[in-house]
Amino acid sequence: MNKEQIDLIKDYLIFQKLPLDILLEVEDHMASQVLDIQNRDRLSFEEAFLKTQKLWEQEFKMTSYSLFYSEQIPVMVKKIAKAKYNDILKKSFLYAMISLGVNLLFIYFSDSQEMYTDFFRGQNMLFLLAPALVWGYNYKIRNYVKRDFKYKGRSFYSIYQQNMGIMIVSMTTMAQIVSKEGKYAYLLVKNHHQEDILFGLVTLILPFFAQMMVLFGIINFFEHKKTLKKLSTFIAE
Repeated sequence: MNKEQIDLIKDYLIFQKLPLDILLEVEDHMASQVLDIQNRDRLSFEEAFLKTQKLWEQEFKMTSYSLFYSEQIPVMVKKIAKAKYNDILKKSFLYAMISLGVNLLFIYFSDSQEMYTDFFRGQNMLFLLAPALVWGYNYKIRNYVKRDFKYKGRSFYSIYQQNMGIMIVSMTTMAQIVSKEGKYAYLLVKNHHQEDILFGLVTLILPFFAQMMVLFGIINFFEHKKTLKKLSTFIAE
């Protein structure tokens, strides 16, 4: 298969709105399949390519994944993204649960509500600073993390690039949480103030979900960075 034929396959996959990391994997499979059909059925490249497109038709149908994508995406991308994002969500949930456990320990060992407020703000400040440090340390790849920065204006570099804005949203949320005292959680857990149960639960649960968002954003960022390293030769071309 010559370069012109490979470029035709690549352009076809770009037209299907595949992120570059998925595109490169699919490109090899599709090229092999075209060759197999050519040899087996003794067809020209054009005929074999058309037959291959029909075999992949269902995978390229557009569908919605509103939790992460505002626009429709190919079924294939949704399947792969869903599996990857679910894995990141599980990790984020686990680490956020550990943080929640630490938070409850802070309440238990605090001698006063003022002492707990210091712990509360310090803990959440870490989740505010962590994304900032990640962005600062990795500033050189800023052109490859912008949500609107696409390969040749058509494809995202990776499925993770779609979610770069999550860290900005989560940092904004964490900044608001850091400004709070966390007193209702302390009063509920430490002093068993039943009248404050709603506010107490909110004070415990809201930071948990905000921290989970931060963790998701950080893990997603490093997965994107890892993917960029794999694509570095191709991107440099």
